[in-house]
Amino acid sequence: MTYELAIERLMDAPVGAVWRAFADHLGECWCPRPWRAEIVAQELRPGGRSAMVMHGPDGEKMPQEGVYLEVVPDRRVVFTDAFASGWVPQGPFMVGFLELTPEGERTRYRAGARHWTAEACDQHKAMGFEAGWGAVAAQCEEVARRLAESGT
Repeated sequence: MTYELAIERLMDAPVGAVWRAFADHLGECWCPRPWRAEIVAQELRPGGRSAMVMHGPDGEKMPQEGVYLEVVPDRRVVFTDAFASGWVPQGPFMVGFLELTPEGERTRYRAGARHWTAEACDQHKAMGFEAGWGAVAAQCEEVARRLAESGT
């Protein structure tokens, strides 16, 4: 059984701009405001390192470390916190994914997390998965629209 939480949005930006928002501007997108993400490493390739520190408004720091499992530019990213760089096992919480599907000049954005246990899935849901990942999607769309409008 897959213990999955997911959100889906139709974004008013082309898929290339949404991809660039994730690939090149992750620090602007990843944490629901007023939190912010400091990107330490973003090696967008299978086996590449993903590391960041999320900073809260009251000085909180939440480091995250993982690896990318699959990267298909403009379409899909799969990542996990089950490993640190170099395939070093660590306490797993989830396998995350981002899927982008072009729909004309818009993008179907689907993002989510799969968990090893029902308890971990319930914990993630209770942490505010839907609101948090929904805020991330909205911030990603803001950046993607800005990129599309500027032509970059």
